[in-house]
Amino acid sequence: MRDVEPGEAIFISNSGHLFHRQCAKKVDASPCIFEHVYFARPDSVIDGISVYHARLNQGDVLAKRILEQWPEHDIDAVIPVPDSGRIAALQMAKALDVPYREGFVKNRYVGRTFIMPGQALREKSVRRKLNAIEHEFRGKNILLVDDSIVRGTTSAQIIEMARDVGASKVYFASAAPPVRFPNVYGIDMPAITEFIANGKSIDEINTIIGSDRLFYQTLEDLIEATSIGQNPPSRFDTSCFNGEYVTGDIDQDYLDALFSSRNDTAKLESAEDDEIVDLHNDTET
Repeated sequence: MRDVEPGEAIFISNSGHLFHRQCAKKVDASPCIFEHVYFARPDSVIDGISVYHARLNQGDVLAKRILEQWPEHDIDAVIPVPDSGRIAALQMAKALDVPYREGFVKNRYVGRTFIMPGQALREKSVRRKLNAIEHEFRGKNILLVDDSIVRGTTSAQIIEMARDVGASKVYFASAAPPVRFPNVYGIDMPAITEFIANGKSIDEINTIIGSDRLFYQTLEDLIEATSIGQNPPSRFDTSCFNGEYVTGDIDQDYLDALFSSRNDTAKLESAEDDEIVDLHNDTET
């Protein structure tokens, strides 16, 4: 019907009646821009913005930046990291005037790896999640395109997979800027020390993930590419990229508490506790 307003409560009764009330002072909307990068379905329209068209724009502007930096590139094909990198990659291939190819087949029975507890589990899951089509890589210089790079686990594994099936060079492009700060508004992103971009330059990240060249979207370009539609928001929440939290009430004590609950050690301990409880319940049953 419409988007939920900032500070608005929506209630639907068991009888199907809809109630809504403005419960807080009405302020300018500051929706999370990461929805348009990764989380939202591409057929969604959020605040009048088509997620599909926003992702096309993100790919287009990133390709133009690559051409500015590297007009004589040697990219033979653009291959997306499925699924959320696909739309940006499609537009990048068009803008770069190189073929678009599907190079990975996704196993749909493996969940999102970046929220899994434990590095070993994430690395193992990436290999089960994707399978490379050798013909699309062998002897070629490939530009892999993903929506973002969070821990870098998936990126490094995918680059290694591309080399294993014969890619001559593997370049990597992120449709989002470097993720450097935790999201505090409902997205279970990892602790700040687990972000690959934490305290590192793009060249250092490039070395760690093993790509031959690495390209990131700039925050300014991301905002411009996503500010489409008849009446886009006056601003987005971009806190995971620049650490500026729109509610203005996030201090270091809160971030420290968040780190304590979200780091890998805490999550693994929680998972082990859950297993003990499940085992106890099964024994009683």
